[in-house]
Amino acid sequence: MITKLVWGVVVLAAVGGLAYPKVKPMLADQPAAVAGKAAKPSRSGQPLKVKTFLVEPTLFAETISATGTVRADESVELQAEISGKVVRINFTEGTLVKKGDLLVKLNDSDLRANLERYRHSKDLAEVRFRRYAQLFTQKVVTQDDYDSAFSEMNVQQSFIDLYEAQIEKTEIRAPFDGVVGLRYVSVGALVTANTQIATLQRLDDLKIDFSVPEKYAGRIKVGSEIRFSVADGLRQYSGRIYAVDPRIDSNTRSLMVRAVGANPDGSLLPGAFTNVVVPLQQLTDAVLIPAEAVIPGLDEKNVFVLKDGVAQRRAVETGSRTSTQVHILSGLQPGDRVITSGLQTMRANQPVEALNDPNLPVRDAAGEPKTARPAGSAASADAVADHPA
Repeated sequence: MITKLVWGVVVLAAVGGLAYPKVKPMLADQPAAVAGKAAKPSRSGQPLKVKTFLVEPTLFAETISATGTVRADESVELQAEISGKVVRINFTEGTLVKKGDLLVKLNDSDLRANLERYRHSKDLAEVRFRRYAQLFTQKVVTQDDYDSAFSEMNVQQSFIDLYEAQIEKTEIRAPFDGVVGLRYVSVGALVTANTQIATLQRLDDLKIDFSVPEKYAGRIKVGSEIRFSVADGLRQYSGRIYAVDPRIDSNTRSLMVRAVGANPDGSLLPGAFTNVVVPLQQLTDAVLIPAEAVIPGLDEKNVFVLKDGVAQRRAVETGSRTSTQVHILSGLQPGDRVITSGLQTMRANQPVEALNDPNLPVRDAAGEPKTARPAGSAASADAVADHPA
């Protein structure tokens, strides 16, 4: 057993001796490699170069943008009140009709027959009543006989009124001036109270329904002007707010508003999608920053401000938006420099350097400061970025 252990040690020593010449150069080079890696200068302390925007008071017309729906000033589905067969249609689809025009007539022959029957019965009841009235003055008939004759005459009149009302329900008339739509029945069709015959729309004026966030509820006033456009966006229309819903929708946290606008040429149609702009007020000292500078959070919105060479996080309250800018209600002051790039990896108190800081000297390709620009020359692109038109 001891002999086997001795031989094992000898073999290991021999293998080690053969491998050492090859391993030695690698071990000798390792410290140099580690030293070389450590010798590289670290860039973690270098400030991050970012673009900034200088906050300055700006003239700003504050508006609310919303989406809504165009509705007819008056709209109704034409339906029959009773069941019957259509015997006449008096309108042409898509044409203007006047209030009271007879549009559809249902069969009323049985109703008219009953009406004539009760008219004759009333005539007989009137003759009987007049006779009893004379006899009652002569005290020939009793008070009960007189009252019975009078009641019978009134009963016949009530039947006449009933059948005249039933006949009136067989006539579908226009409830207001408007444009009648497509019809869904033909002559000879049997219709019921649930059958849609056509639609009628008043299009001289149109209603625009839209909603605004509840934070603007106190600033929406009846009589305020609005601007709106339909899906093609080729033409702007104007209107005015004439009604506001007296409650906030608890599901959407928004306020329903209704405006009215003129439609003299009939170019607007009910049901159209519309973009609405509601002017609120014109501010002379508004704080506007690029939209990309605002970082949305769970409960607040933030921006990063360059202050003393580091990025400082600021919570801000935002208001209206334009296509490229956001109105800041609080959190920023004129003179603040808002960071607009590198925000994905930005952290609080991170060293940063403004690429477009007008206080830094402008350098050429070799890194040397350039000479001052001649008077009247154009401003650099970086300086203009802080003062957008």
